[in-house]
Amino acid sequence: MSMPSLRIAALAAALFALPAWAGEQLKLVERALTDATLDLGLKGDSVGDLLTFANPVFDAVNKTQLGSDQGYCVRVVVGKSWECFWTLLLKHGQITVEGPFLDDGDSVMAITGGTGKYAGAKGSLKLHARDAKGSSYDFLYDLL
Repeated sequence: MSMPSLRIAALAAALFALPAWAGEQLKLVERALTDATLDLGLKGDSVGDLLTFANPVFDAVNKTQLGSDQGYCVRVVVGKSWECFWTLLLKHGQITVEGPFLDDGDSVMAITGGTGKYAGAKGSLKLHARDAKGSSYDFLYDLL
């Protein structure tokens, strides 16, 4: 192969190389210890209310803390859903998430970016309540 062909091949390989996190799946448990709701709309559960949190995040068996998350949700449909934005903070980087948090059933949100090891992250997050009280959640981050 000629020198220009080698350079083009090397450049193409670098441009199309998958990030270190591509195909990675993170199975985590969030312990909802700090969730607080601010009643900003009509009295009681209403459009515009704000839910804030900064919670510890653990491994899949809920034993070892791996990091934390922090963010907020705005009530958009009473009794049905919130629109949420948050950051997962881990040792080697951060992952940002955005999407609807449903009152009932599992929620699926978009991974919108990241830093460090997760720079440019994309994919989805599936959120599942571990109990009826909403005291902890299974998080399944699928990175593309």
